[in-house]
Amino acid sequence: QSTQRPLEETFLTQADTIMSFVNVVEHNEDVFHHKAQWKEFKFDLTQIPQGEIVTAAEFRIYKGANDNFHGNMTLHITIYQVLQVSQDREPELLLLDNQEVWPTEEGWLEFDITATSNDWLMNPRYNLGLRLCVETAEAPGRSLDPDSIGLVGRRGARSKQPFMVTFFRASQAPIRITRATKSRRGRKKHNQLQESCDRLPSTSAAHNSGDHRRVCKRHDLYVSFRDLGWQDWIIAPEGYAAFYCDGECSFPLDSHMNATNHAIVQTLAHLLKPEAVPKPCCAPTKLSATSVLYFDEKYNVILKKYRNMVAKSCGCQ
Repeated sequence: QSTQRPLEETFLTQADTIMSFVNVVEHNEDVFHHKAQWKEFKFDLTQIPQGEIVTAAEFRIYKGANDNFHGNMTLHITIYQVLQVSQDREPELLLLDNQEVWPTEEGWLEFDITATSNDWLMNPRYNLGLRLCVETAEAPGRSLDPDSIGLVGRRGARSKQPFMVTFFRASQAPIRITRATKSRRGRKKHNQLQESCDRLPSTSAAHNSGDHRRVCKRHDLYVSFRDLGWQDWIIAPEGYAAFYCDGECSFPLDSHMNATNHAIVQTLAHLLKPEAVPKPCCAPTKLSATSVLYFDEKYNVILKKYRNMVAKSCGCQ
């Protein structure tokens, strides 16, 4: 069984960016001719986004079914981080994760390498790669050729190539003040401002009627990535519903306009000095994220959650 817990689903929901890295180095190695066979992997992490921290990382390798061994034989597959390499002695390794599988099993094997990923990001010169070792419970200490048990390497199908996947989250999220902590005080002040606005003499019915027809609200807007010329590097989606805010923020500001206190004050000032103070603007009051799957400059596949991409609601500000 794995020595570390598998990735929790929360990592997927909390991640702002998910990046996959293809293996750039792979070879089997006999250490000091002791028939200790390793498979080595290395990943180029130079395209890591700035200002984000790793929440989880996995190494994934595909295992095909294999009939070369007895069905009841237990295979131990172990992943190590290479800490130091020397020509005159065995490399220094750090055990990261291991799994037990049957020879007849097939599918993707996942190994937790979160700690190693963080180490490589903080100290890129320590990125000496990973090493994989296969042993059997019946003959511990005797390594097997990873290819012989069905592990797919660079010579295998493109869709089954080993890779590393890393989950990132923005390290500096904007500070959000909980509205509940000051809702009572804010509600009283807001009501006073709204009452002051309501006490002002209204304008003509025709003027109000015209503004009401084009009052500040959310409108449909679909953005096509093809129209923007981004289809060559964005894999999915083809576009998304962004919406936009437009309309008048005229007196009186009704509650459905989601007006801020500042917008109410600005409206009052505009009524007193229309030539000096403009009306408030119609703008998004709530934004949400959208996810985009794309290639980076080195053709790594990245799934990134871009914040503040969709206008969820509009108001006068």
